[in-house]
Amino acid sequence: MMQRIVILGGGTAGTLAANRLRRELGHEVAITVVDRDDHHIYQPGLLFVPFSRALPKGVVRSRARQLRLGVGYRQSAVDHVDIGGRQVHLGDGTVLTYDVLVVASGAALLPGETEGLTEAMTQGKAFTFYEPYGAVALRDALARFTGGRIAVNVIDMPIKCPVAPLEFSFLADSYFRQRGIRDRVELTFVTPLDGAFTKAIASRELGGLLEDKGVRLVTEFNTGTVDAAGGRLISFDDREVGFDLAVVVPVHGGQAYVGNSPGLGDALGFVPCDERTLQSKASPDIFVIGDAADIRASKAGSVAHFEGEILVRNVRSFLAGQPLCASFDGHTNCFIESGSGKALLIDYNYDTEPVTGRFPGPAGLPLLRESRLNHLGKLGFQQFYWHVLLPGHDVPGLGAGMPRAGKHLPVAAGAPPA
Repeated sequence: MMQRIVILGGGTAGTLAANRLRRELGHEVAITVVDRDDHHIYQPGLLFVPFSRALPKGVVRSRARQLRLGVGYRQSAVDHVDIGGRQVHLGDGTVLTYDVLVVASGAALLPGETEGLTEAMTQGKAFTFYEPYGAVALRDALARFTGGRIAVNVIDMPIKCPVAPLEFSFLADSYFRQRGIRDRVELTFVTPLDGAFTKAIASRELGGLLEDKGVRLVTEFNTGTVDAAGGRLISFDDREVGFDLAVVVPVHGGQAYVGNSPGLGDALGFVPCDERTLQSKASPDIFVIGDAADIRASKAGSVAHFEGEILVRNVRSFLAGQPLCASFDGHTNCFIESGSGKALLIDYNYDTEPVTGRFPGPAGLPLLRESRLNHLGKLGFQQFYWHVLLPGHDVPGLGAGMPRAGKHLPVAAGAPPA
């Protein structure tokens, strides 16, 4: 009997996982992808919509059409997973039985978790560019904005595309300079972290860029309330940041069905798994990839790409009754648009901080440094996404593991210099 793989989620992680599994396993298995709609969004493209540098229709395509021939697509919400029965119960009443389940349903925006945020968004005082409608609304609000206070606020971590709020701040600086009103705009970046970013070395570099561009940095700010009428972000320790327009990254959580599936997820709705093998801690026949996973790796599209190779090898081993040998090292790679036609690039993993050097080798792109070349890489990545990453192709010279060549890595204590 043909073995069945069910993949929950038709976004970046689910699509590339399905395509890689189809390519590697061929007709040995039946693969079905489930998602609630047929709108696949190129998330990095939403960053450019508020600045009229991209149109929403240009970053959205059909989910079903991104899947290889032979991969089934089922459009439905998921109600819950019966772990013991190896069944997925869909919102339309259908029950899918699986031999392997891949949870790839990403992260959900939860503005209702923050007091006053939903009301502020309804009143046009707060916006998020993390979904198409909000990005368009923010574009129109920025076009009307002629001066005042803009607060870019990350409510809580973790979030998908964790560098995107920083990129927005840098692009906003350029945007208002181009309009000739930068001196009338006060930009503030508000974060719950103790610095601009999660990694210390990159945090120092990015914090310095914020300072250079005149963007005030407010750290360790845990937003408890968004006061639309008073134009205030209020932290749980009663600190305040004023705004005339707030650009907010809401609290993120897992999809609702995870909470409806006893034993599958954690308190936030993310799915705990082994950070090396990507095997769920709930059951050995469940694997997790992308933003849905509760692991140390960043919730970024590149992570899903690097995880894809590991997931396929381990799913194949599991179906064959063999030990799981493939190990994910937490490899993360991000372009960071910094404005004025430049961008940075960072590359790191569980054990290595972002460092200077070049990626993926000595003749590659500059790391942790602004350059025009990185900006062009950021713009060109969209075609790479649709035609290489999503179809699940291997990239010669760029596997799942973080490359060390070309990096200025610190020398371990007691080790001779390289």
